[in-house]
Amino acid sequence: MSGKGDNGNSFGRLLAVVRDLRQRCPWDREQTPATLANHLVEEAYEALDSITSGETAPITDELGDVITQALAIGVIAEEAGKTNVNAILDHAAAKLVRRHPHVYAEREASTSAEVVANWNQIKQDERKEAGATSALDGIARALPALSRAQKLGTRARQAGMDWHDIHEVLAKVREEIVEVEDALERNDSDAAAEELGDMLLALANAPRFVEHDAEATLRRACEKFTGRFQTVERIAAQRGLDLRQLSRAQIEALWQEAKLLIQPR
Repeated sequence: MSGKGDNGNSFGRLLAVVRDLRQRCPWDREQTPATLANHLVEEAYEALDSITSGETAPITDELGDVITQALAIGVIAEEAGKTNVNAILDHAAAKLVRRHPHVYAEREASTSAEVVANWNQIKQDERKEAGATSALDGIARALPALSRAQKLGTRARQAGMDWHDIHEVLAKVREEIVEVEDALERNDSDAAAEELGDMLLALANAPRFVEHDAEATLRRACEKFTGRFQTVERIAAQRGLDLRQLSRAQIEALWQEAKLLIQPR
């Protein structure tokens, strides 16, 4: 069942296994959409890692896990009479058709930018039909905070409110830093945390002004930090040093040394 022409059979087999486990496996019987939600998110992140790695086997494995978790939640919802798997698939297909009128209808779109503009307008119309009263309605609260912050900014921009350019964003960040420092001088940690939140919200929107994604930008920074820190650890181990016993100046010297060692060529 590995050919491109038997997708229906492959999907049907997986769905049958998911339904069978729901009846015969004690663990699967105990699961609810709420208990599987975290598994779905975890598998999605593992799929992201496999996609980033570019290796075929992990992509096959992790994407399969994502689909399995989604199907399991769908089957449980089906048992509760809330929906059924066919309805879920039909709804997804109809949504794709509806949001691609340049393919399935008569609207024109010859560039990716036009496709995105059409997509956003259709989504906005759908939100209004569903009773949305704000441009920010429908942005999931469960999103990672960084992604949600960027999405809030993007949606506000579409509604007509945004910073003019990245310089205004950075000015807002500097303003919030001053307010954080003022709160710290008052020994008001709650106020400091609130101002830090405002600062992070502004900073999360900065990458989109240079046509980059906030999540991907921070992820790259995390990878860079990981590589440099592990190099510091390796240097310290080679010299018999314990990082916990070093002064700030000594650690900074190791950090600068690590940066030189792993500079991009």
